[in-house]
Parts: sequence; structure tokens; C-alpha cells
Amino acid sequence: MADMKTFSESDYFRKKKIQKIIIYIVLLLIAIYTLAPLYFLLVNSFKGNVEIIDSPLTLPKSWSFQYIISAASEIHFFKALGITAFITAASVSLIVLVSSLAAWIMVRNKSKASSFVYLCFAAAMLIPFQAIMYPLIQLFEDASLKNIGGLIIMYGGFGLSMSAFLYHGFAKGVPRGVEEAALMDGCNIFQIYSQVVMPLLSSITVTVIILNAMWIWNDYLLPFLVIGNTTHKTLVLELYFARILAGQYGNPWELIFPAVLITILPMLAIFLSLQKYIVKGISAGAIKS
Repeated sequence: MADMKTFSESDYFRKKKIQKIIIYIVLLLIAIYTLAPLYFLLVNSFKGNVEIIDSPLTLPKSWSFQYIISAASEIHFFKALGITAFITAASVSLIVLVSSLAAWIMVRNKSKASSFVYLCFAAAMLIPFQAIMYPLIQLFEDASLKNIGGLIIMYGGFGLSMSAFLYHGFAKGVPRGVEEAALMDGCNIFQIYSQVVMPLLSSITVTVIILNAMWIWNDYLLPFLVIGNTTHKTLVLELYFARILAGQYGNPWELIFPAVLITILPMLAIFLSLQKYIVKGISAGAIKS
């Protein structure tokens, strides 16, 4: 009996070890598949056109930053970076302020009207932008809002539904007793919201900020429709129009690869430093909703 027990235990641990090895192999293949485009982008950002075409997958013969410097100059990197950062920061601030306040009020107001408004927020996530694109642009053009200010308002509206949905799940976990204690201490509703509620929603706030910032930073279609080829372009628009201009003389790969690299680096760095908050916020918000 002892031998049979030992055999069964060893067989069990052997199976578990094989399962772990299989899982690690699958995860490794997924990681390689995911990181391959980044590797392709990185190595080709330090090559000229001829070297990119001849050997696109190999390491560059020399790691010269000249191509990155030239690309930064071609797309007016620092000017476009400032414009993109301003649009992203203003839009995200608007989304966080309105969606968190709306979600908190909907949670505290237990009525049919509040439930209906919440369902409207949830249903708005299902409406594609393309369905309202042309009437929306025409409306903003009639209101003389086809500019950076109008673009910020548009981003605030489009990001509101998902953000309010996420905040709604977290706002349910805010103890009512804490708000009542703040009210007894003489706080008004705005002080309760800013000094009591928002600090308790910090984890989901980071998630909302990162998700919306990544979307706004990398968006092409809405800035193209609203701003177009003006003197104040975002990084993505600068990259697009520089590609069109340089493309008249062939495929400017030595411009495209380094320009894309420096365009995504700021948001990539922020995402990697705060990714744990994104996972925590989304999973917790889904459970609480």
C-alpha cells in the first residue's frame, strides 16, 4: 500500500510539473508574439532605408541616434508633444471630474431616475463613434468649435460612459458613514466629494486616467476630423502628415520607425509604471458592478 501511495503521489507531482511546463511554454509564446512588434519597431528605428529593406529583423550595424533626431525634427516633436499632452491632460481631467461625480450621485440617489441614467451611461458604450461622426462634426463646425477646445469637449463626452461605469462599481464601496461624519463636521457636498470620496476612489481614478490617456494620446481619427492639417497638430497627426509629405519620394522607413517610437515612448513609460493599478481597478470595478 505504501508503494502504491508513493507511486500515485509521484505520478501526481509529475503531472503537475508537466502542466506547469506547458503553461510556461504557452505564456512564453504569447509574450514573444506580443513583444515582436516592439522589437521590430526598436531595431528598425536605428537603421536607414537600405538596411531596413535588406535586413528588417536583424540588429542595426550601428546604434546611431541620428535617425531619431531627424524624425523628431521632421514631426516637430516637442511642439506636438506639448499640444498632445495638453489635450490629453485637459480631456482626462474633464472625464474624471464629471464621471466620478455622476457615478457617486447615482449610487447615493436610490431612485428609478438614477437607475435609468446609469443604464443610459452603460448603453452609450455600445454606440460606435462612426454612427454619429458626421452630424457631430457638423454640429461643432456650426458652433465654431472645430479647434482644440472643441476636441477636448468631444473627448470628455466620449470617455464619460465607460468611466462612469467603472466609477459606479467603486462608489458602491464607499461607506456612507464616512460621508455622514464629514457632513456633521461641517463639510458641504463639494468638500465631501473632494476630500472624502475621491481619496477613497484613488485606485479606480488611476485606472480611468491611464485608459483614457492611452486612447486620447494615440487617437488619430477625431483630431484629424476636428483639427486637420493646421499649425497645432498632435503627435499622431504630425506623424501622418510627415509620412504623406515624405512619401512623395518613396517609402521613408527611416522616418516612420523612429517617429513612431518616440511618439509612443511617453505613454508606454506611464503605462508600465502604473499597470498594476489598471489591472486592480478594472477587476475590482467589474466585481463591484
